[in-house]
Amino acid sequence: MALSDEHGDLSVLTPPVPNGPEASAAPSPVPAATAAEVPLPSKAQLVTEFEGRRPAEWGLAVTGVVTRSPGSHTVLTFDACGGPGGSGVDQELLATLRRLNIPATLFVNARWIQSNRQVAAELAHDPLFELANHGWQHRPLSVTGKSAYGIPGTRNVADVYDELTGCADVFREVTGHRPRFFRSGTAYFDEVAAAVSRRLGMLPVNFSINADAGATLAPAAVASAVATARPGDIVIAHFNKPGGGTAAGFRQALPQLKGGGTRFARLGDVLPAL
Repeated sequence: MALSDEHGDLSVLTPPVPNGPEASAAPSPVPAATAAEVPLPSKAQLVTEFEGRRPAEWGLAVTGVVTRSPGSHTVLTFDACGGPGGSGVDQELLATLRRLNIPATLFVNARWIQSNRQVAAELAHDPLFELANHGWQHRPLSVTGKSAYGIPGTRNVADVYDELTGCADVFREVTGHRPRFFRSGTAYFDEVAAAVSRRLGMLPVNFSINADAGATLAPAAVASAVATARPGDIVIAHFNKPGGGTAAGFRQALPQLKGGGTRFARLGDVLPAL
């Protein structure tokens, strides 16, 4: 699945670009004068600001949601959704990334962190990775109660606020800071909910390549999808379902990409803070 970045507002993003053969696989992080230093609006303030705004868009690539990265790097992102059947840890996949020294952004849900606090803390302190917000209850982000894949979405602006911030305390416990990026449960947004996320200092980020279809694809299909990655692509897969074909597919595809000159980065390395 290849998605357009036409709604991602990438014209305002100016990432650092490393030069020369000495540039590492992951460029230097954007300086952290982040939203963590800025007071955030309250739920009441956001309800007042956004109540009455009716969305016209619903999906994976809506206004305000970034689906591609600027610059010459490919970004791997992996979701951990938590909840029944989704709170595992794909250690084989993480080991492959570490062995190949390939950075990645890990979108973690509050439920997954609560089931894997020690692993989450270890990942948060591993310079190869960064943790990002995958929500509180893994709900599609809607201000009107829309659903995706049978999962009911948030019903209004107050619900959107809770889904965005319900992970805040546990996220701060394991990382020491607020998240910079957000991906909703199912990756579905409307543009009003995406704007609320931005107001809370979290850039909504989706993807241009779906590598494992929710960890349901066989290794060969995963490898085939990953092999299509090019500079600017944001790849989505999952690291919470070790029984799937994700790890084997990435293990097959990543050495070929890296050997062919593909450079990888975390989202925080190529997208500035809001």
